[in-house]
Amino acid sequence: MARVRSIFLSDIHLGTRACQAERLLSFLKEHESEYLFLVGDIVDFWAMGRRGVYWTSAMNTFAQKVLKRARAGVKVIFVPGNHDEALRDYVDSTFGNIRLHLDYEHVAADGRRYLVLHGDEFDVVTKYHKWLAILGDHSYAFLVRVNVLLSAMRRRLGVSGYWSLAGYAKRKVKTAVSFIYDFEESVARSVKDRGLDGAICGHIHAAAIKQVDGITYVNCGDWVDSCTAIVEHLDGTMELVQWTTARSPVFDADDEVEALAPLPEGVLAALNAGEREAV
Repeated sequence: MARVRSIFLSDIHLGTRACQAERLLSFLKEHESEYLFLVGDIVDFWAMGRRGVYWTSAMNTFAQKVLKRARAGVKVIFVPGNHDEALRDYVDSTFGNIRLHLDYEHVAADGRRYLVLHGDEFDVVTKYHKWLAILGDHSYAFLVRVNVLLSAMRRRLGVSGYWSLAGYAKRKVKTAVSFIYDFEESVARSVKDRGLDGAICGHIHAAAIKQVDGITYVNCGDWVDSCTAIVEHLDGTMELVQWTTARSPVFDADDEVEALAPLPEGVLAALNAGEREAV
């Protein structure tokens, strides 16, 4: 098992068929850390409110593993995103030893200061045209479902490697490329104004570590398509990890018998309401 200082995960979208929880469990099995950051869209209340709850044993095991690490002394920081925005009503509170923050300033081992945030506040579509964001969410979910079928065909034909239809579309569609560039620039500008060294975010499902206007821009990617995470090594170096390990059940015998910590009061009510304000 690799020992790192921090793990950053975003856009897992628990509660949806697109979530690749098995791969995520495989990644966590191979990495332990002092800090674990959940950088938004961990639970997809949008999708569960509209399409119903899809919850597998692998998703349950992931939640239990996070809680177990928190109880064992790992500092778990949860920064909610737009898909789990119901949790933003509970920032600065704690449940199951997990601390909720709207954003968080993380000091790396090398002394560099990073702002950890989901990033949806820099997405004008999500912020001002929520109906359009939901339409885009449906389109992206469709591409991911098609990609599952393509991956099955590639395996049957003996074609090795992982190919992402959604990722290919993002790279080729000019407007998508422009959106990603504008997002990165906006995040970097905001962080620079705050006098920090870098930003660690998610939201756009485009993993990256790069310099943008003198700021270290880090995006965690996602666990529905690219299966990427950011790890901070013991010397403060940030690394982008793409986890291509084949899907396989990764469960511990005691995972299935542990009770999940209750969610803050009101979250399930927001879920049952189907996020009416989002439609």
